[in-house]
Amino acid sequence: MRFTHKTDIFFDLDHTLWDFEKNSALTFEKVFKENGIHLDLSLFLKNYIPINLKYWELYREDKIGHLELRYKRLKESFDAVAYPIDDATIALISEEYIKNLPAFNHLFDGALEILDYLKSKYKLHIITNGFQDVQNGKLRNSNIEHYFTTITNSEMAGVKKPNPKIFEFALNLAQVEKNSSVMIGDCIEADVKGALNVGLDAVFFNEARLEVDKNITQIYHLSELKNIL
Repeated sequence: MRFTHKTDIFFDLDHTLWDFEKNSALTFEKVFKENGIHLDLSLFLKNYIPINLKYWELYREDKIGHLELRYKRLKESFDAVAYPIDDATIALISEEYIKNLPAFNHLFDGALEILDYLKSKYKLHIITNGFQDVQNGKLRNSNIEHYFTTITNSEMAGVKKPNPKIFEFALNLAQVEKNSSVMIGDCIEADVKGALNVGLDAVFFNEARLEVDKNITQIYHLSELKNIL
C-alpha cells in the first residue's frame, strides 16, 4: 500500500526511532557500576524488559501513576533475580536511571536516513507517552529534534495513547487534518489501533516481526517507509 495526498507524518519515539532497549541497557550498566550494584546485567535485563512493558501498559491504562511505574518495575526486576536491595536504593537507582537515560542516543538503523528523506516531503511530528523532560532530552541528545515541527507528549495532552484525545491534541497542535496524516509506531494498541480508531492512517513498525492482522500496514525496517510514503 502506498499513501497518497499526505502532508504530515507523526512518529512515536521509543522503540520506533530511539532504540530504547539498547540505550536502557547502557544506562543500567552505568548506573549499576556507579552505585555498586553487582549483578549479571544480561540476567537483570532479561527480566526487566517484559516487566517494564507490563508496567507501561498499566500506566497507559491509567491503572498506576508514574512514581509507581518507576518503583515497581525495578522492585519486581530485582526480586526476579533474587538481588537483595532496600527501598531507598531502589529510589536512588530509579532517579539515576531517569537522569542518565537521555544521555544515550542510539537510534534504530536507518532512522536518520528516513528522517532526511521524509523531511523534504512532509512535516514531521512526535506523539509520545513518555515523560516530557526525558523525551525532550532524548530528541536533543540524539540530534533529531530539528526534524520535528511539533512534539506532543502525554503530559501536555493530559491523556496517553491510545486515548483519542492525544491524537486530536497532536493534530490541533500541528494544525493538520487527520486525512492528511499518518501515524508510525511500534505498539499495536497505543500507536496503530489508537490512530486507526480516530480515523488516522497508521503504519506498524514491526521490528520484532510479530504476527499481526494482515490488514495492518507494517514495515520491518524504517527504510521501507520509502516504499509507502
